[in-house]
Amino acid sequence: MPTHHVPRLERTQRLVSLPAVALVDARTGGKPRLATALRVGFRDGSLVVRFDGRDEGTVATLTARDDPLWTEDVYEVFLSPFDPPAVYFEFEVNPLGAVFDARVESPDLVRSTMRVDASWNLRGLSARSRVRPGRWSAVLEIPLAPLVPPGQPGSWRANFYRIDRSERDEFSAWSPPLADPPDFHAASRFGRLELPRA
Repeated sequence: MPTHHVPRLERTQRLVSLPAVALVDARTGGKPRLATALRVGFRDGSLVVRFDGRDEGTVATLTARDDPLWTEDVYEVFLSPFDPPAVYFEFEVNPLGAVFDARVESPDLVRSTMRVDASWNLRGLSARSRVRPGRWSAVLEIPLAPLVPPGQPGSWRANFYRIDRSERDEFSAWSPPLADPPDFHAASRFGRLELPRA
């Protein structure tokens, strides 16, 4: 299981100043066709996540909150304060800046028995995207306090994903599910984030 020690960001510090972690092919764990750099920091009670990905042309038409963004190009964050991650939260952003967020109950840590509540919305969630020639980027700021009972844990289960839609759909992950077709809801494959102590 991969572990990432999340640094505390100073108020004016930019995420691009942090070392990047490369996403890998979700099926094989190998190098993907399109590179994606992931940076994660912690600031003012929020997890701040930046994706920077090479791209050969974005596929994005959806603009409404909680549209099925995974049917097009998307970056995704899955977070759980619990271990095992039988309850987790899903956050997505597409190249147009549209957001999907949901609460997922997964008692057996598998897709077949999970229940997704897409009506759940995280107050304070923010996301922005930028498309440039040959790449697109996104930053999500995810307030953590609303996701947990009182007393924020220092360790979270998590995964980070990318879907690139084209004639050759590509699925990338931080902690690859190693399944074909890729299953981003394989919660047992989530890695671990270690947050800075107060």
